[in-house]
Amino acid sequence: MFKYNLIKNFILFFFSISLSINFVQAKVLTSVKPLGFITAAIADGVTDTDILLPDGASPHTYSLKPSDLIKIKSADLIIWVGDDMEAFLPNFLKSIDNSKQLELAANPNIKALLRAGHSHEEESDEHDHDEHSSDDHHHEHHHGQFDMHIWLSPQIARAAAQSIHDKLVVIYPDKASLLDENLSKFTSKLKDTEQIIAKKLNSVQNKGYFVFHDGYGYFESEFNLNHLGSFTVNPAIQPGVKKIYEIQSELSHKNAVCVFKEPQFSPAIINKLVDGTRVKVGEIDPLGMDIELSTDAYCKFLLKIAQQFLNCLE
Repeated sequence: MFKYNLIKNFILFFFSISLSINFVQAKVLTSVKPLGFITAAIADGVTDTDILLPDGASPHTYSLKPSDLIKIKSADLIIWVGDDMEAFLPNFLKSIDNSKQLELAANPNIKALLRAGHSHEEESDEHDHDEHSSDDHHHEHHHGQFDMHIWLSPQIARAAAQSIHDKLVVIYPDKASLLDENLSKFTSKLKDTEQIIAKKLNSVQNKGYFVFHDGYGYFESEFNLNHLGSFTVNPAIQPGVKKIYEIQSELSHKNAVCVFKEPQFSPAIINKLVDGTRVKVGEIDPLGMDIELSTDAYCKFLLKIAQQFLNCLE
């Protein structure tokens, strides 16, 4: 038995060392995939880009795994939004050198572009507190002063790309000219993409709709979409009875064309709300689950969201 345990422990130790070695690569790590889209364009030919959250996971509810901690510790740079979005990150990042972190929401140029969000008190009023766990309230608290879904703003994406570029120039000074070129290509493609999307969505700007998760304000404002309301600020928390009644009334009185859900959160309550009405149910993916990292991934991501709006509103 002793010999068996000794061999077993040796194998586990060898496996853990091998796992660590496999993860120790010079790369940039982003918290969510859309930030990875922007980073992959700027870092192209300079370093690899990796994503922390797997497809299907949400930054609102994610918990770090041991393999995630290895990734974070071995990264040359960790790019994230801020603690009002990735509530699971700040405590761990305290042990990581500041020079290896880039908190985008703390950048003055991005901070100046942030939209006001719902307050914690407003969110609390929409739900019955006794229906939720203490963990839900923890996530609920992190949706307050500003809307942190910054990757849905082409304007903020430009500022983020500049910030990522500047940070990478410091880390890889010998690649400065390539980083300059990548930034120029990204901003040019993004400008063209915005024009394409504006033309696409022009015909549906007057069509009203509801979203399950109130996280599309930047995109809606940029392209003048007719957002009538949302079910919840935090998709990890189901709307309360009072909120459901309000939505049912608004669906009938405001002539909504569509209600949008998300692949990360597809509550059955949406189908019940539209039952017996002419309101369609659409789906928007705010994290680009099926889009691969590439130099034009961010533009593909925005175009897909535009098409998802169009498919339901037309």
